[in-house]
Amino acid sequence: MSFICSVGLGIPANELSQPSVKNLVRDIFTYSEKQLSRLLPVFDHAMINKRQFVVGEHWFKEEHSFQEKNNLYHTSAITYSLQAMDACLTNKEFLEQDIPYEAIDLIIFVSSTGIATPSLDTYLMNERPIREDVSRMPLWGLGCAGGAIGVSRADDWLTAHPEKTALIVSCELCSLTFQKDDNQKSNLIGTALFGDGVSAALLVGDCSAYLSYVKKVKPKIKRTSSATMKNSNSVMGWNITNDGLEVVFSKSIPALVQTFWRKHILSFLQDNMIDKNEIHSIIAHPGGKKVLESMEDVLNVPQEKFKHSYRVLENHGNMSSATVFYVLNEWLKEEVPKQEKSILSALGPGFSSELLILEWNER
Repeated sequence: MSFICSVGLGIPANELSQPSVKNLVRDIFTYSEKQLSRLLPVFDHAMINKRQFVVGEHWFKEEHSFQEKNNLYHTSAITYSLQAMDACLTNKEFLEQDIPYEAIDLIIFVSSTGIATPSLDTYLMNERPIREDVSRMPLWGLGCAGGAIGVSRADDWLTAHPEKTALIVSCELCSLTFQKDDNQKSNLIGTALFGDGVSAALLVGDCSAYLSYVKKVKPKIKRTSSATMKNSNSVMGWNITNDGLEVVFSKSIPALVQTFWRKHILSFLQDNMIDKNEIHSIIAHPGGKKVLESMEDVLNVPQEKFKHSYRVLENHGNMSSATVFYVLNEWLKEEVPKQEKSILSALGPGFSSELLILEWNER
């Protein structure tokens, strides 16, 4: 078993309100007025007030090659990943003292919005005193589920190496995948939902000396579970085109929460003998307002248990895999009582579901 000890965020500098993005889309896309009146309300109903991007408003109005977008992804990912890593390892709200980079035994780099070989964790190693013998686990193509899956894989590794530490970096720069000439509805919906964000999470094994560095009651990972629906590749993901990564985002996702996710979460709770009313909080990746509402409906629990998922969606939008750590960050700030249980959940392409049981404890 392992503990989640700290989280750090890398928040891009350019912030746009939802009305500003809506007006920008009106100017960019070649829709008729009739189409605009039918499609643009998605911006008003998304429950998003503002989002952050690594590029300014003018960038979206210009043509960009795949190479140009990916080069910008490369440089911006390094900048904001370092910011998130530094914030995580020196977070005075969660740590009594800083965790040195030399203490990191495993680095997991999660991303699906750009391409790099060697993977970007090697570039991060060049910028910080991470040991040369660090284990590396780059994870690509997991989309919105990537952050949660990264935690599960880190927990697997730390269960085998309980004296060690793992740093997960989740970097998603969704704005750099924008294609201004793609008039498909899925692109418009993506434009209404997605933002840029980077986050880092520190996990340590239950025999690690660095557990003593942690201030508060912290979540211990008790169980994890993965489920992937066969023949569901068209639900969400990317089509690779000459212009870059073209978003695939099906309207069936909220309905799949009612069927596929319902089966996964209810069987997971039953297998671990947890009543849904015992759950203190749901640390859910906010795929969108309808997705969160469908999750609430499945569990039939108060919206308060999803409160930070809604707040992160409102203030940052959907940042793909990085978002769940933004939500976790808010729950970590609270004084969650000992022995309380939380469910960490994220959905991604595949169509996949990742679930974890967290128990808040000191050891």
